[in-house]
Amino acid sequence: MSSLRIRLFPRAETAVRSGHPWVYGDSIREQSRPGDPGELAIVYDRNDRFLAAGFFDPDSPIRLRILQHRKPAKIDRAFWNERLHAARDLRLHNGVFAPGTTGGRWINGESDGFPGLVADRYGTTVVVKLYSPAWLARWTEIEGLLREVFNPEFLVLRLSRNLMGRAERAWGMGEGFRGDAGEEIVVFEENGLKFEAAVLHGQKTGFFLDQRENRQRAGLLAQGRACLNAFSYSGGFSLYAARGGASSVTDLDISGYALESAQRNFALNQAIPEIAPVRHELIQADAFDWLKGSPAGQFGLAVLDPPSLAPRQADRESALEGYASLAAGGIRVLGPGGILIAASCSSHVNAEEFFTTVRSALQRSGRRWREEWTSGHAADHPATFPEAHYLKAICARLEP
Repeated sequence: MSSLRIRLFPRAETAVRSGHPWVYGDSIREQSRPGDPGELAIVYDRNDRFLAAGFFDPDSPIRLRILQHRKPAKIDRAFWNERLHAARDLRLHNGVFAPGTTGGRWINGESDGFPGLVADRYGTTVVVKLYSPAWLARWTEIEGLLREVFNPEFLVLRLSRNLMGRAERAWGMGEGFRGDAGEEIVVFEENGLKFEAAVLHGQKTGFFLDQRENRQRAGLLAQGRACLNAFSYSGGFSLYAARGGASSVTDLDISGYALESAQRNFALNQAIPEIAPVRHELIQADAFDWLKGSPAGQFGLAVLDPPSLAPRQADRESALEGYASLAAGGIRVLGPGGILIAASCSSHVNAEEFFTTVRSALQRSGRRWREEWTSGHAADHPATFPEAHYLKAICARLEP
């Protein structure tokens, strides 16, 4: 079959020429024939010259995920091998896996040249999650290369919900360990702290690795403070706060399963002298309601790290209202000199919108405050195009 040839409307052509990795269905002006899921398509510009090559998916709003811009390249084993080494070397150069850290992201999708694929390391286990059908036909080759470059003892395959049925029907592929089976719960290290990752059934690939740098920042601010970790999940911010000298830490989450995981993570770290004596409280409740009804001024540090409040663009306005409500609640439970850390992982809310929302809540509180820092993506979660910039956090200190 001849290659699938695609031409774009001018605006989309300009975006692809500048390096954007996505082409939406309504951006395609013409294509030579109906395309199959996962096949390689070639994009030509208005002068019939090569513009890009990428994975085609007729069932996705993102119709084309670009692999190669401007210059033609042979998409073969050597192509993928070079990109895997580049992703690995970037992490090693940036000290992602420094002594005391055995958990981190090896491949961050499009931003590392692997559209619709992420790979995370937890100790000697690597978990790969696929979001694009293009990888199903190429999985055997990619799996072999992942093993060569990252040398995991165990390798786990995870699939996005939309791929599960297709993978089983067309390729006989399911989720789980590939080859030798390891433990379903893997213990790894992050800056000298131990955490568990549910590599087979946990959210994402088993843990939220992207907040590592913000967790460390929180720990540096916790000395002598009663700390609240809202939307705590498995207690990551709380463990850093405890090691940083917090007087107490409170994990607040609506999920009993998440709180049990936080309790287990604290147990894993009881040998650390700073953590063992810290009082650890668990509260199962809706964080929005709890923040509104809890006594004011009882904490010295409040961390607000909710799940995405805007999974779709249509949810953006309600998400901003939600972030404003959370920030107001977090400010209310802080005493004089308290510190607020608010984070967002909603890609449909940009950083400036989020920061403005939190700053406005601080202004409306009537309390004096100063901004300590803002942050974005960690070194192992590079973001090379606007839609990839989902993570942001802001820290503010209330005046005594």
